[in-house]
This record gives sequence, structure tokens and C-alpha cells, in this order.
Amino acid sequence: MDSGQIIEDEGLFEMANVRPEITGLPFIVWISEKGNARHDVRVKVSSGPRARDFAASVSVRPDVQVMAGDLAAADLALVRAWIDLNRDVIVDFWNGDILYTDEVLAALRKLPDA
Repeated sequence: MDSGQIIEDEGLFEMANVRPEITGLPFIVWISEKGNARHDVRVKVSSGPRARDFAASVSVRPDVQVMAGDLAAADLALVRAWIDLNRDVIVDFWNGDILYTDEVLAALRKLPDA
């Protein structure tokens, strides 16, 4: 694990993992409240179910793009579509307007093609 990956993984214990059954994505994404972050809203993408399976950190606004890590173009397109569908919920959770993980999970929408 390189030092950049360690930095990206450090906050995963404070994040909610969102499984494919909820997102319609073929991988797990992680969402969180802002906490002590010095950046704007991001989601983390895992290639598997554990934090050590980190693949990428993806910005939510103003544009959806990979900020750290590596993500195939097809996977980024899927993440972009899911974020576009759920941007308001993800941002509300980030801002603390949605306080509980079960509430944010219930508010998230699944990709329609999934």
C-alpha cells in the first residue's frame, strides 16, 4: 500500500459503505459526513467489500472526477450516473443534514438499469 492510499483509507472507518444491492453499481462505494475533511464532497470506491480494497476517491462536485487512485473509464461512468442520481442525498449526508446511516441508505436511489 503506498502512502497516498494510506491517506485515502484513514477515514474509511468513519464512512458508510453502500453495497451493490443499494446502488446498482458492481462495487462498493463509501459515503461520509464532512468531519475534518479539507476537501469538498467525495465518495470512495472499493474494488471489493473491505477498506483495503480501495480503488479511487471521486469528487461529487462541481464535477465527478477521480481525485486519487485509479478507476476504469466504464466504472467512472457508472459512478458518475449514480452520483448524478443521488447528489442531493450524498451532499446532505456530507453536510450533516441527514444524521443517521440508515436514513441515508433509505434515501439513496439505485441505478435504473441495475
